[in-house]
Amino acid sequence: MKTLKILSALFIFCFALTLNAQTAEEIVDTFIENIGGNEAWSKIQSMQVTGIGRQQGVDYPFVATMMRDGRTLIDVDLQGTSFIVEAFDGENAWSMNFQTQKAEAADSEASMNYKNEASDQIPNAFFDYKKKGYKVELVGKDTWEGTEVFKLKLIKQPIMVDGVAEENVDLYYFDTENFVPIASETVVKSGPAKGATAQTVMSDYQEVDGVYIPFTVIEKLNGQVNLEMLYKEVVFNADIDESIFVMPKE
Repeated sequence: MKTLKILSALFIFCFALTLNAQTAEEIVDTFIENIGGNEAWSKIQSMQVTGIGRQQGVDYPFVATMMRDGRTLIDVDLQGTSFIVEAFDGENAWSMNFQTQKAEAADSEASMNYKNEASDQIPNAFFDYKKKGYKVELVGKDTWEGTEVFKLKLIKQPIMVDGVAEENVDLYYFDTENFVPIASETVVKSGPAKGATAQTVMSDYQEVDGVYIPFTVIEKLNGQVNLEMLYKEVVFNADIDESIFVMPKE
């Protein structure tokens, strides 16, 4: 009986060691290494993605241009008309009104929130996360649509909502075999979808110039598909006219 208790204790101890074999920091470090490594990504100053967006059964071409410092421009082609759905010039966020075809500035709070996370785009929020003041925590093991995953909590800088700083946390699900995120989720803090759970599903990781990025990105709201993005081409360090990020004047 005593031997059985000892064996049981050893089993529990070994199981605990297996469960805690990976720390959050180790998972993130392995992830960055698996997608090309810090050195390779540090050399990338811009990324331009050409692809197809799919929303409510309608497909449309898009071009997303992103700079290392967070400047962004996402241009879609709707029925032959160029339409900027998202832009950031380094300080201010803006977009284009499809009906009027005029550029409209986001409010100061939205611009500030965008700026705080602008550097998360190349390659992702985990790159240099400590320098950004972010923290990571390992929640434990879980499953995502049948795949065993590490569930990580990414705690970012607080987000401002109606003048009040609120907790800004994303949950990420890392494939335990390849150590890459296959999904993330967060709670929408403002706007018409406030309180809803937004999910991003990432798949089809492909190599481009020695680094890896997901070529299929699906955005969901409360589990329902809202947007699919299928990447066709990714170009790094392209010769970009940086004036495109500035909101045009009337």
